[in-house]
Amino acid sequence: MMSIPKGTINELTFHSAELEEEVKLLVYLPATYSPLYKYSLLIAQDGKDYFQLGRIARLADEFLDKREIENLIIVGIPYNDVEDRRRKYHPDGEKNGAYIRFLAHELVPFLDREYPTYQMGMGRALIGDSLGATVSLMTAVKYPNTFGKLILQSPYVDERVLAGVDELAHPHLLNIYHIIGTGETAVKTTDGKVKDFLAPNRDLHRLMEEKKFHVFYEEFEGEHTWKHWQPDLKRALKHMF
Repeated sequence: MMSIPKGTINELTFHSAELEEEVKLLVYLPATYSPLYKYSLLIAQDGKDYFQLGRIARLADEFLDKREIENLIIVGIPYNDVEDRRRKYHPDGEKNGAYIRFLAHELVPFLDREYPTYQMGMGRALIGDSLGATVSLMTAVKYPNTFGKLILQSPYVDERVLAGVDELAHPHLLNIYHIIGTGETAVKTTDGKVKDFLAPNRDLHRLMEEKKFHVFYEEFEGEHTWKHWQPDLKRALKHMF
């Protein structure tokens, strides 16, 4: 059996003026990477988790080798700790606005300078699980011309999220993949509370249907864990790319 050529994962650091800190990036480049080709971008919140728990690079290697997805660069943004994650990803987090601006105004121009990317909304996707999905969604509804694709794995949804989605004037700009588990009715969040994720996600889906978003939605049998998100990544990547 022929072994599949492996892409490379490089660690980069660059300074964010919005966040006033050095941001670490994990950048996956395909085995056949060449500056002569054009690449779609997938930007992952919970970046380290997607590479380690999601095994996203291995999936990309496999799909690219079989030519089952288009040329793709994956950029993971790891969080520093649980508190840092909440500050940046939660709609009420004190660094949430700055993090969203960092993604749109700093990270995208940096990646477009460094790599041969498709410099348009449909050439860029955001992915995240739980709060990482939430901040991905809130970023895309604020900057739909910058980020045209979204993979949402069990997002945290509250009134602010629903309001943000409702306010988007041009839903056709976004292509969304959205999953939630039927067992996600009592999820213990990092602030120690227990929340129902399922009902608000159903509300979110209804709203997206009403507003005629281009959306794939499915409820899986299971809880709020990587045990379900990891195998789902296969379909998510194929669906988007």
